[in-house]
Amino acid sequence: MTLLHGFPSCSHDWTAVVDALPADFAMLMPDLLGFGASEKPADHQYTMHEQADLVEALWSNEGITSTIVVAHDYAATVAQELLARRTEGRLAVDLAAVHLLNGGIYPDLHRPEPVQFALLDPVQGPQVSAGMTAEALREALRPTFAPGFDFATAATDIWSATARGGVILHQLIAYIPDRKQHESRWVGALESTDVPLSFTWGMLDPVSGAHIGERIRQRLPHAGFTALDDVGHWPPIEAPDRVAASIRRAVSNAGA
Repeated sequence: MTLLHGFPSCSHDWTAVVDALPADFAMLMPDLLGFGASEKPADHQYTMHEQADLVEALWSNEGITSTIVVAHDYAATVAQELLARRTEGRLAVDLAAVHLLNGGIYPDLHRPEPVQFALLDPVQGPQVSAGMTAEALREALRPTFAPGFDFATAATDIWSATARGGVILHQLIAYIPDRKQHESRWVGALESTDVPLSFTWGMLDPVSGAHIGERIRQRLPHAGFTALDDVGHWPPIEAPDRVAASIRRAVSNAGA
């Protein structure tokens, strides 16, 4: 099972989920390029295509020929690119199933937070990254967690991942225009794939919540869909036991 994290965090998000998953799965949980403990090259053009290339390279290095992909947020788009490559017949690894959590898989419905719009600005973006602090990131993250959820520890962990090796949020945010540019490719891959799909969705997420969940139910009515009505943008952190249970059901239903 390959678990891929969201923006601006790292693989640490999956810690509590993995503890509740079947022990007979081998788990691969990389930090994507520019995140967490991975390299953060300066003046680099970060793209979803490159992240997919690197996931494929990691699979090759580890001798993986078949995997279940579980992807959250940013990485949900990486998963869509991998699905597109499978459709084209150029993915060496078999995708036994794909399970997605809150992400902008339908770019026309994605609702970025104000700090994300600032990061996209060529002048403001580098200034926001340079001035980012643990407190500023915590306040930026606050509306993305469900009301009442104690996110202090999570915010500290995400800041540690973000700050390690330098803050490059203005470079990583390129995934938003990347999604727009390749919208037809990635939405088409999602809606036409023969890979078993399933979803676990935090419905209180202001960025990619119930409004995208409704589209998923309309366009992909046969896919498994677990709605977490009291959860925001971060199901692996806010409700790890329920996420793990949803993944176990999806894997069982897919026969993977």
